[in-house]
Amino acid sequence: MSNTNWRELYSKPVNQWPKPTIDNGVSWQELQSLDIDTSYYERMDDPKVILGQMLFFDPKLSGSNQVSCSSCHDPELAWGDAREVSLGNDHLQGKRNTPSLYNINARKSFFWDGRATTLEEQAQGPITAHHEMNMDSKSLAKKIKKIKGYAVLFQNAYGSADVTYEKILQSLANFQKTILSKRSRFDAFIDGDYSKLSDQEIHGLHLFRTKARCMNCHSGKYFTDESFHNIGLTYYKREYEDLGLYHITKKPEDVGKFRTPSLRDVMYTGPWMHNGFFDNMTGIINIYNSGMHMIDPTEGEKAADPLFPQTDVLLQPLNLDDDEIVALVSFIKTLSGTQYKMERPQIPR
Repeated sequence: MSNTNWRELYSKPVNQWPKPTIDNGVSWQELQSLDIDTSYYERMDDPKVILGQMLFFDPKLSGSNQVSCSSCHDPELAWGDAREVSLGNDHLQGKRNTPSLYNINARKSFFWDGRATTLEEQAQGPITAHHEMNMDSKSLAKKIKKIKGYAVLFQNAYGSADVTYEKILQSLANFQKTILSKRSRFDAFIDGDYSKLSDQEIHGLHLFRTKARCMNCHSGKYFTDESFHNIGLTYYKREYEDLGLYHITKKPEDVGKFRTPSLRDVMYTGPWMHNGFFDNMTGIINIYNSGMHMIDPTEGEKAADPLFPQTDVLLQPLNLDDDEIVALVSFIKTLSGTQYKMERPQIPR
């Protein structure tokens, strides 16, 4: 079918688009556009958000007074850090790539292995981890309370100048919930401005929905199923081994599973994957094109070692040709909107 036909197929409401290729039993949602954000300034005037923003950028939340939440989640780097893995206290490296905070309020779980279910719970991890902020949670409230400038911020936010660890976590969560993607060219297209995508990008959209099988995991408004999959990158019993969700559940079937990341603003949030090993989107599509089943265990290997990781059955060879890969990458690029690079606030001294 020619490019002209792709445009004809997709220049209409979403409910009239060709049906996507979805495997049996897969829970999915149709693609949706982001809303036009009309309440940003109102949200940013919330006293709890103002306090949370101060705390987020304040290195005094760390044991050394040198590392803040924004050290790894930098607004100039799409709320990530552009590193393979995080770099924290004493310049110690973590094992995993720093996820972007874009649309974090829409997530159902946090961290690559989903070990936190709320933003408040999530914040405790980096604050207390030795290789990240290395702060004693029991001492943090006392430390912040000694900084005079915070008294009025806590008073405005909570009706009391009393500083508690719980209020710190809640304020950080309230601020992070304001971090949203801007609308992209794809959003304008799906809402009816069909001039916003090129013929090649529309072809890529069709491939995303059909032959490339992307919608099995990347669907809905945020292009994620909020679930966990083993895509064949466990490095089992080798350097860089990471068993992912298994560390949390201890279930053999969870070995090597990681959260499906959102594809919103994805071209700004590299390097990609849980280990940050991949910095080229065409290379990533080439890997998926292979099917990713190169290291699956034989029946004998699985019987001898129940933890031997099995790549998700959703991954299959795609048989995309070079032109189709270029088209798919060109569509993925349309999912990134304009970056808003928030200015750092003047934190209390």
